[in-house]
Amino acid sequence: MTQSILSHTYANGLVLVAEPMAALQSAAFTFLTPTGCIHDPMQRSGLSSFTCEMALRGAGPRDSRQFILDLDNFGVERSESVANAHTSYSGAMLAENLPKVLAVYADVLRRPHLPAEQLEAGRLAMLQELRAVEDEPMQKVMIELRRRHYPEPWGWPAQGEEAAIQATTIDDIRVHFGRYCRPNGTILGVAGCLNWDRLKDLVGELFDDWPPGENSAIVESPAAGRYQHVTYDSQQTQIGIAHASVPYRHPDYFQAWGAVGVLSGGMSARLFTEVRERRGLCYSVYATLHTLRDRAAVFCYAGTGAERAQETLDVTLAELTRLSQGIEEQ
Repeated sequence: MTQSILSHTYANGLVLVAEPMAALQSAAFTFLTPTGCIHDPMQRSGLSSFTCEMALRGAGPRDSRQFILDLDNFGVERSESVANAHTSYSGAMLAENLPKVLAVYADVLRRPHLPAEQLEAGRLAMLQELRAVEDEPMQKVMIELRRRHYPEPWGWPAQGEEAAIQATTIDDIRVHFGRYCRPNGTILGVAGCLNWDRLKDLVGELFDDWPPGENSAIVESPAAGRYQHVTYDSQQTQIGIAHASVPYRHPDYFQAWGAVGVLSGGMSARLFTEVRERRGLCYSVYATLHTLRDRAAVFCYAGTGAERAQETLDVTLAELTRLSQGIEEQ
């Protein structure tokens, strides 16, 4: 079967990418907008996530309740998330409803209400998400690992910090949205049962007159450091290890991806069999390859008891070293 990927760039910089799949009766889409947390001001960490939360509280002719009702009536399974470089808005539905749903999200991206009267409700949702991280030590240690491995702002967590969230105003959110939610840098991906020409015309009608904004330069600072112990009241010890790898455009990317698969590609992978099954050192261990545009890292996690923490760290490091040496010899 031949895969057909089509793309079109509009005059304002918006990029449309699509994969027609005639055998399906459904369609799925994702908007990637350049409103990632790397653009959060230093004293307003979490602002991009807060902005995403507020953008969904009414847009165009719909208030917050009508927005949800319309998407439910269209049968949309939706999700939103904020990463380093982008905020994503995704959905899947019957293909016949795709034009109506794209029109709804055109209002979200171009005409959000950002209602001041719902600011505190949005703040509460942000604080609940932030506090949930405190109850998940595995997530907490991996967030801190990424923060310390990558140079700022590439390691910043999207959740932000409590003091910054408490201090965020509706004006902060409106300025941030207006500055960074723009067509140049935005990508719309669609896959499923679709007609390419009709889709291209529809997206043009919805977004062609969306004025582009200015690109913002990213100022980097050195990574925070090599080691940190985070105190946490628990009988367990969470171990995180990071080392540099190659990004997806590097010629050795697939070799690196395969190596991580050997380490952590299932129940027969080396970390699982050596650290957990054979030695019984931990209850969870894995490694994953994370890549950005021009840098990447392998992040490794192990959760164990305090009395086995040092041995778990030693064995995990030995497996990482053994695999890297094997790759170099090849």
